[in-house]
Amino acid sequence: MLREETVFGPIKSRRLGSSLGINLLPTKGKICNFDCIYCECGWNADGRDDTTLPSAARVRSALEDKLCALMLEGTPVDSITFSGDGEPTLNPEFPRIIDDTLRLRDTFYPSAKVSVLSNATRAHVPEVFEALRKVDNPIMKIDAPTDVLAALINRPAPGYSVKRVVDALQKFDGDFILQTMFLRSNGFDSGAPEVLVPWMDIVRTLRPRMVQVYTIDRPAPMPGLEKYTTDEMKALVRPLLDEGFNIQFR
Repeated sequence: MLREETVFGPIKSRRLGSSLGINLLPTKGKICNFDCIYCECGWNADGRDDTTLPSAARVRSALEDKLCALMLEGTPVDSITFSGDGEPTLNPEFPRIIDDTLRLRDTFYPSAKVSVLSNATRAHVPEVFEALRKVDNPIMKIDAPTDVLAALINRPAPGYSVKRVVDALQKFDGDFILQTMFLRSNGFDSGAPEVLVPWMDIVRTLRPRMVQVYTIDRPAPMPGLEKYTTDEMKALVRPLLDEGFNIQFR
């Protein structure tokens, strides 16, 4: 499900309300340093027809035009959300684009939040970290507590390190949202003790302001994936709920 526009929507999001999307990646392709088994955009290998990244100027122009039109229509926007077809922080102009977006948000929809959905692989890069700290909702992903387990669910590019991600996220001082996919597959089960227990320890270390625990909701590229029910997810993370963590399920 590739986005064919740089700015798209707004769409109704269960987490973010009326969400205007920004795709910092190719409009007819996919670029990501993860190749998650559940990704709604499909496998990386199937999205290589287009490798052109939108420039900061193009994003600014498209966003300004869209926000102006939506404001004149009276269409609400609760969140301006960086998602798109892959990892948004891979765009080399990401920090500049964030600054432009914040200025446009303040002009057209000052009550809207700016959100970034990221796999957190570049949160350790100083300029990316500083940009993420500026947004209202940095939503950072950790699906697995070890590199071996991450290889099964996220299939990251070489060099990925859970420890490096955790170290980078600690610098947020808890002011971020942690997002984690719960699913069962032939080789990975989010509810298995070897996955769940150390993942909960990471949550305790990072103490994010919110944890979003979710499961598959759309077609996935890998066959045979099984979703968790909300009740199952709540039961699995009950220790964290009892400790007072703010956890959202979907």
